[in-house]
Amino acid sequence: MRKAVITGSTRGIGFALARELLSRGHSVVVSGRTRPAVDDAVARLRPQATATAAVHGFAVDVTDAAQIERMWSAAAEALGGVDLWINNAGVANTTRRIVETTPEDVRTMVTTNMLGTVYGSQVAVRGMLAAGGGQVFNVLGGGSDGRIRPGMGVYSATKRGLDSFTRALVKEVTGTGVRVGQIRPGILVTEGWLREAAAAPEQVARQRRLLNILCDHVDDVAPYLVERMLASTRNGDAIAWLTIGRMTRRFLAPGKRDVLARYGL
Repeated sequence: MRKAVITGSTRGIGFALARELLSRGHSVVVSGRTRPAVDDAVARLRPQATATAAVHGFAVDVTDAAQIERMWSAAAEALGGVDLWINNAGVANTTRRIVETTPEDVRTMVTTNMLGTVYGSQVAVRGMLAAGGGQVFNVLGGGSDGRIRPGMGVYSATKRGLDSFTRALVKEVTGTGVRVGQIRPGILVTEGWLREAAAAPEQVARQRRLLNILCDHVDDVAPYLVERMLASTRNGDAIAWLTIGRMTRRFLAPGKRDVLARYGL
C-alpha cells in the first residue's frame, strides 16, 4: 500500500488523483490553502477509501517552505511514512497577454507554481532520502514543452521552468532510493479551467471545435495517471496523457466529441 501526499488536492485533478488512489486501497493526505476546503475534500473522499486506506487533510500554503515541512512531518506520522509525493498545486491565469497580466496574478502564479513545487520537492526528497526511498512526481502543464500559446505567457514560463527543474532533480537523485518523475495531464476541464472560460466566452466560442478535440474530463484521465504512477519503477519517468498519437487519432476520428456540453458550454 502506498502512502501518498498530494498538494493542491481539494479539487480538480489533485482531488481526482486522491480519489483514485483511495479507491485502489492506498492512503492519501490531501492539502489546500484553507481549512474548510480541506475538511470538505476529506469528507467527500472518505467514502471512496477501500480496505485499510485512510485519508487525512492539512491546510498548507505551498509558498511557505516551513509549512510544507510541517505537513511532511504530520503526514509521515498520520500515514506511518510517505513514499509517494505529488506536487500538483498550481494557479493558472491564461486569458491575458503578458503586458496585461496584473502584478498580483504574476506573483501568485510564480510563487505557487514555481516555489510550491521547488519547496515540495526539497522537503519530499530530503524526507525520502532519510527514510530510504520514495517517489516524487511534479505535475507540469501547458507550455512546459516550450510551445508558445496565446494568453499563457506567464503561466507557461513557470511550467517550462519546472520542466528544467524536474530534469535537474532527476539527475541529482540518480543512484539513491528516491525516484523523480513528471506528469503532463493534458487539457482538463477543471473548476479553474471553467473560471478562465467564463472570463473569455468569445475565445471559447471561436475555439470550440478544437477544445472539444483536445480537452478531457478529469475523471477520465485520473485513472490512467494513477495507473502509470503506481507502475513506475524508473527515475526520470515522464507520464503524458495528451500524446501526439492520442491527438492524431482524435483529429482523424469520424465522430464528433462534445466534451464541453457537460458544462453548458
